[in-house]
Amino acid sequence: MVEILINALVVTMNDKREVLENAAVAVEDDRIIAVGETDEIIGVYADAQRTDCAGSIIIPGMVNTHTHSFQTLLKGLGDDMELTKWISCMTGPAALQLTQDDLHIAAMHACVESIRSGVTTLVDFQYVHTQPEMSDKVVEAFQRSGMRGFVCRGFMTTGAEFGVPEEMIEQIDDVLADVRASIQKHNRPGGRVQIGIAPCMVWTVDRNAYQKVRALADQEGILITLHLSETDFETERAMADYGCTETQMLHGIGFWGPDVLAVHCVNCNSEDITLLKQSDTKVSHNPCSNLYLGSGIAPIPKMLDSGLTVALGSDGPASSNNHSIFHAMKFAALIQKGVHRDPTIMTAEKVLAMATIDGARSVGLDHEIGSIEVGKKADIVVITPDSPWITPLHNAPSALVYSALGHEVSSVMIDGKFVMKNRAVLSIDETDVRNKAQTAASNLALRAAII
Repeated sequence: MVEILINALVVTMNDKREVLENAAVAVEDDRIIAVGETDEIIGVYADAQRTDCAGSIIIPGMVNTHTHSFQTLLKGLGDDMELTKWISCMTGPAALQLTQDDLHIAAMHACVESIRSGVTTLVDFQYVHTQPEMSDKVVEAFQRSGMRGFVCRGFMTTGAEFGVPEEMIEQIDDVLADVRASIQKHNRPGGRVQIGIAPCMVWTVDRNAYQKVRALADQEGILITLHLSETDFETERAMADYGCTETQMLHGIGFWGPDVLAVHCVNCNSEDITLLKQSDTKVSHNPCSNLYLGSGIAPIPKMLDSGLTVALGSDGPASSNNHSIFHAMKFAALIQKGVHRDPTIMTAEKVLAMATIDGARSVGLDHEIGSIEVGKKADIVVITPDSPWITPLHNAPSALVYSALGHEVSSVMIDGKFVMKNRAVLSIDETDVRNKAQTAASNLALRAAII
């Protein structure tokens, strides 16, 4: 059955960045089969089911390229701490008390929050593995909610002297065996949910482990993601241990490549940026988290000028307090304008691209998602500008980046299926998820003695 979304302003994010007025998008199964003027599309698909989007804006589903869904249960508990204290005094103790049920309900809540704010693809950096099969609980949440995404199996092999709990430090061969088992269980060609791997950061993962991760990814064709140059501490540790930056050390062992998504990159210098560009490594910019933890401001304009692909991430809600890419878009634009004292340095159109097509490119899916085009997956977001915050509306990209709060999202389609319609989440019981998440969060904080 063909479904047509009609009478909308369609912000395509295609190569021409076309914005189509009074337009329609036709969907069959999981694919977009037509985009064009509403009367023309109706004429071709006269018997199709129609959803009237008059007065609304259609955009591609947004891609959140970095989060830690388990941290949904930790919102507000990490305020006013620098990163090492944040790990040793809050996140670490909580992680040790995390159960499989906690992880599942946190991921369910993260998916609801993401759907409600127009995200259709999540990259979850799941680094807590104190119990067996914890990644499976995130995969189950993605599958139940309808979310597209990557569940990246994180790990640490060292770092106890800097506050990493001993219980979270693993042997790399055990990690690789677990990843291979998860790949065998979950990864399918074209599958909506995929397993990736996530070495945590250079001061918590040894060089030998990075080499083994590179070999695994070459063999299995999976996404790699890692925290990179997030703080001064991280950069100082790399200089002390290797005599160079993290980026340069990893370049020396042949780690970088187009299948790698480097997160944060706050302290990347010009040589680092050149190395990332030469290898076609992608970057996930997390402005809200970087400000929350006082980590600094990434040199995004330099990265963009170099030709690097830069996407957006919310980071975990323990260091950004929500999963909103709307917030990330606005901060990404405004902080660079302020730091450089140049209002032209980051445009709304570019930031919207970072949230959509560049996000898709950063995870190797730009041929499938990230724009409203014939042949691509039907990951579609309908935004109804019926609030005083986003109206009056003159320019759609500007309104989405600078005015919208996120709750203007009214309907969301993933893989051709509505997971939210007319602001009602269809794939799961939202009230039940929120109630269970609150109970789990309260109990976790008590067990971890962090409140």
